[in-house]
Amino acid sequence: MTEFDSCIRTLPQNNLSPISGFTIQQASSLNTIGATDWNRLASTNNPFLSYEFLQGLEECDCLEAQGWLPQHLVVYEQSRLVGALPLYLKTNSYGEFVFDWSWADAYERAGGQYYPKLVSAIPFTPVQGPRLLIDKSHDRPEVIKAVLLQTIVEITETRGISSFHCLLQDPPDEPGYSAYQFLPRKSIQFHWHNHAYRDFDDFLERLSSKKRKQIKRERRQVREAGLEIEVLSGDMITPRLWRIFYEFYCSTFHKRWGNPRLSCEFFQLLSERLPHQTLLLLASKNRNYVAGAFAMLNGDTLYGRHWGCNSQYSNLHFELCYYQTIDYCIRNGLTTLDAGVQGEHKLSRGFEPVITWSHHWIRHQGFRKAIHDFLDRESVEIDEYVRQLISHLPYKDATVV
Repeated sequence: MTEFDSCIRTLPQNNLSPISGFTIQQASSLNTIGATDWNRLASTNNPFLSYEFLQGLEECDCLEAQGWLPQHLVVYEQSRLVGALPLYLKTNSYGEFVFDWSWADAYERAGGQYYPKLVSAIPFTPVQGPRLLIDKSHDRPEVIKAVLLQTIVEITETRGISSFHCLLQDPPDEPGYSAYQFLPRKSIQFHWHNHAYRDFDDFLERLSSKKRKQIKRERRQVREAGLEIEVLSGDMITPRLWRIFYEFYCSTFHKRWGNPRLSCEFFQLLSERLPHQTLLLLASKNRNYVAGAFAMLNGDTLYGRHWGCNSQYSNLHFELCYYQTIDYCIRNGLTTLDAGVQGEHKLSRGFEPVITWSHHWIRHQGFRKAIHDFLDRESVEIDEYVRQLISHLPYKDATVV
């Protein structure tokens, strides 16, 4: 028996919904669902929603020790999978990037038990994407969404779980959340957008003179340090290169956050199973690797994810994580570089603030009201913060953004 058994059990394999014809089950592993069915529902180029990525986290034991227990909701119509919700029982709030530590503290100071909670998100990955996965050929998609939302509310209520959090879902206006008193919450990320640039120099020409000179100076310092950059797709990344990068990745975690979340085996698995969506950028000096950055891509977006180094060089982080990835987007016709949360320093390098959304269901009505009031105030503050950020964008022509 695990620490989770007292608060959640596998749903019985029968219909929990008042909508006839559907059966709802809970899966403790994507292995019980299968790649073909899951990817048919996800039907997106977003690699983080793919069976290969999510099941890889389970297969490589990256989840439970970090407080993520898979409890995916699936909806069947007869024997056909028609809906799913990636779902995890959480014993903490690490790896979510929509921060609710203060909520947990207030809830427990008031005598409640905030953890475990239920979360629909991509573990350790602040990337937007659909969370209610629906068979697009079904003639009643809104009914399936309602079944998923109603079921998650019922589970949270009947099991005595404090809350459910649907993080960074896209589209943000997914219908149905308001009917079940979900609370919407805004967050901020920083994305770079490709405004039909011919090349990197064309991008620089759109910036103010001061910012353009700054970027040129930073890139020149990297070249003058004798550093060479390689950009490798998944099928070019050998196990040796993954081991080298993994040392860089671990060094960043040890310095900032403690134990690494992902394993070297997991990175290698991605390049094997998603070779065209996996990217590794490595910097070397005198044929010795000194730093690396990991990214993934879909049809039009590059997602910068992790970085690390074993030697400090001026502006190498900016070169690998921003300038090389911007250049990659321009050369390959990608429209967006998603550099994730935090980092006002990204503004001066051409990134723009982007509002993202999450939805939260709080079981305790009094606490739900308090969170509702907090989110109303927070939303006003975020809107004002975004306005201030936009006023500091480095572009010469305001119509570019």
